[in-house]
Amino acid sequence: MLPQFLLRAATSTTLSICLVVAGCGRADPDAARATRYQSDVLEAAPSMSMGMEAPADSVDAGIGPGQGGDKYEPIVENAFLRVTDHPLSTFSIDVDTASYSKVRQFLFDHNRMPRPHAVRIEELVNYFDYDYAPPEDDSAPFATHVAVAQCPWNVEHELIRIALKGRVVEQDQRPPSNLVFLIDVSGSMGQPNKLPLLKRGLGLLLDQLNEQDRVALVVYAGAAGLVLDSTPASERRTIMRSMNRLKSGGSTNGGQGLALAYQVARDHFIEGGTNRVLLCTDGDFNVGATGTDQMLDFIKEESKSGIELTVLGFGMGNLNDAMLEQISGQGNGNYAFIDTINEARKVLVEQLSGTLVTIAKDVKLQIEFNPAEVTAYRLIGYENRLLENEDFNDDTKDAGEIGAGHAVTALYEIIPGDASKVDELPTVDELKYQEKPQPAEAASSGELLTLKLRYKLPAKEESQLLEIPLRDEGTGFDEADREFRFASAVAGFGMLLRGSQYVGDWNYNNVHQVASSATANDKHGLRGEFLEMVRLAESLDSPSER
Repeated sequence: MLPQFLLRAATSTTLSICLVVAGCGRADPDAARATRYQSDVLEAAPSMSMGMEAPADSVDAGIGPGQGGDKYEPIVENAFLRVTDHPLSTFSIDVDTASYSKVRQFLFDHNRMPRPHAVRIEELVNYFDYDYAPPEDDSAPFATHVAVAQCPWNVEHELIRIALKGRVVEQDQRPPSNLVFLIDVSGSMGQPNKLPLLKRGLGLLLDQLNEQDRVALVVYAGAAGLVLDSTPASERRTIMRSMNRLKSGGSTNGGQGLALAYQVARDHFIEGGTNRVLLCTDGDFNVGATGTDQMLDFIKEESKSGIELTVLGFGMGNLNDAMLEQISGQGNGNYAFIDTINEARKVLVEQLSGTLVTIAKDVKLQIEFNPAEVTAYRLIGYENRLLENEDFNDDTKDAGEIGAGHAVTALYEIIPGDASKVDELPTVDELKYQEKPQPAEAASSGELLTLKLRYKLPAKEESQLLEIPLRDEGTGFDEADREFRFASAVAGFGMLLRGSQYVGDWNYNNVHQVASSATANDKHGLRGEFLEMVRLAESLDSPSER
């Protein structure tokens, strides 16, 4: 049964939802000065109330009833843990990239440092495509690449890189798609970097779809409505004509729109295909029953029947980043932030298969560290993806998904047993009622750790297990491969933005130097753009800017 807050709008079966969130994007400087937008949702629809958008130089200002600006989940940075007390580290993978685009918009569009809680380091690292080899066997959903080298910001420490590369699915091999765009047309969506940018992005997407794919348009503001029922993607002019008629106006009843979009998706469900809803919004669901817990429960239930969800964000001033990230996670989807037409092209064209086609779900990682080789460790980022150790073997516990061709990277900083400051780490008193376990024979193997992965194939509910040991070959940081070095530079940049206590004596110049050495084959110029961001952050970073 649907939650009470959705019963009025829901009428039948299930499907996959892609939330496209409006709120990022580089607006034209002149257009960005405009703050008020008033219009009909459709040219033929009744008028709605006027919405107000925050000025470009006030990116944290609230807009709309009860709004207090962009909302971010507080992040408590992972600390070092002693291996003798915490031998296992367990977390869910994450392919979201929204945080990187948000950081870019703070820096480039608003010439200011991002708020520390807006910086999720794993999303910065995973924004980039890495030259990891995909699986050789087409039956395997992903390949795993594990490496260790000296830590660049603390030479007594080492970095562990764990990388997954999803199986590549070519366009002609992609299964048919049933897509429902759920579009926020409230008053604040009128800026050029919101609804107009979304329209351009949809046009790019339609060029990649074919006659086996279908697209529907659902809108919501003060109320929800079906603008275009599921239509073959080959009817591009019909779809774009309906899309181009949309105008912004009114407040935001997201709950009702969510229910209607799921209903439309269910009505046109494609067995064996991709069923997904794309929700497009620049802010919070600020009208109607909007409890996050209710929506999370509803979306989680829908995802069990083959409905996946992707969130794309546009604009600043009203974006509930924390809620949108949670929603995408519960919906077996991903969360990206569209701040430019180039970002729309990256997500909806270049990474189309990864955005639409899930190749492995509920992917969990668990690392067992060897106390004979590693004194302590800390996971860099993934703070809100941590799992209880018992969750690893529990197939009912939800985790992240990998899309076709996606690359996922995680970094651990470890302290070897011979590091000089080992004694400064916090300790736990000796136990009164039991003795500490003695090292097993395997502790003398020279292995640093054993990586265990659990994942489910998209149509299965029982997980599969992989185990991979790692030895230290004494690799210096300069000897590490290019992708290792670039990912490390991005992680270091994230730590600087967050004011991390673990960044050592590293500075923006160090980040720039390392990243510069790893920008070869920068096909779309994203790594070059990253270098620009580093220099701009360096010029802006001061206590008064935080």
